Amino acid sequence: MPVTQDWTARAIRKIEADYNRSADTHLIPVDLPAFENIQLYLKDESSHPTGSLKHRLARSLFLYALCSGWLREGMPVIEASSGSTAVSEAYFARMLNLPFVAVVPRAIASEKAEAIQFYGGRCHYVERAEDAYEESLRLADDIGGHFMDQFTYAERVTDWRGNNNIAESIFAQMSDEPCPIPQWIVCGAGTGGTSATIGRFARYHRHDTRLCLADPEASVFHRHWSDRKIRTVQGTPSLIEGIGRASVEPSFIPQVIDRTIAVPDVASIAAARTLSRRLGRLVGGSTGTNLWVCAVLASEMAARAESGSIVSILCDHGERYGTTYYNDDWLTAHAIDIAPWEARMEAFFEHGVMT
Repeated sequence: MPVTQDWTARAIRKIEADYNRSADTHLIPVDLPAFENIQLYLKDESSHPTGSLKHRLARSLFLYALCSGWLREGMPVIEASSGSTAVSEAYFARMLNLPFVAVVPRAIASEKAEAIQFYGGRCHYVERAEDAYEESLRLADDIGGHFMDQFTYAERVTDWRGNNNIAESIFAQMSDEPCPIPQWIVCGAGTGGTSATIGRFARYHRHDTRLCLADPEASVFHRHWSDRKIRTVQGTPSLIEGIGRASVEPSFIPQVIDRTIAVPDVASIAAARTLSRRLGRLVGGSTGTNLWVCAVLASEMAARAESGSIVSILCDHGERYGTTYYNDDWLTAHAIDIAPWEARMEAFFEHGVMT
């Protein structure tokens, strides 16, 4: 069935109008009492209408699909996701009155499933996260839908040269800060789209900023960065939703990354809880992964008597993880003792050491 140009034009206009009604996300300074010459900032992506960094990606995916002629009126949309992208895509699907099915692992936080359903989407569960891709392809074929495929298209749907992407926003907001060009930008990777955008943007504009990937220990990305022959990893998957994968996704571009640091899940959760107390609001586990890496980098900079700024991302709000990362019974069930790791995070803030 051919795509109706009038419907496509209306759909694009709706998405653009929604964007024009939205303000940019804030860049939050994080107080580092023990570091006189190092500044830390977090780009607060939780303030998007759907509460996470993935709102940017979902908007770009829909516009890319519309302009490519892949969507038509009434067509079901399918996505493989660990949760947050599906929440955001459900929001845009509802805006366009399109049915939406999220193919998600059964272990995702219940709050994310509820958010998908709130926006009119339906969850289609798989037992293992690595099965979501093939199941999405099968489901799209069965019901005549369009598989968005964030893992393939994330690195290309956003204009990395500018057009108000997250990198352009960060550098614009940093312009009046004491050290406006960050020494480091830290981000995780689920699809690899954000790291590709930031890395390309920094190179295109000839900034000296380096990009560090904050990656769960169980993920393949930091292994692939060190050895391109490594494309999969076996074993227990990470508990940190939204980042880290068992297989290298097509959108992951290792060449734009200057360094990777692997973070234990317990460190990510401890860092998220420590930061939540300091901000007076809950943040998600991937933000904790980012913060842990920021602490490592700041400690190294201080040891070399360097000054400068570090920017990272507050990926989503922690209310989505009330039954997991912020539930002590859940931690006990997963044999996670965060106390010594929280002590290390507090020592970083107060004394500038991670011991």
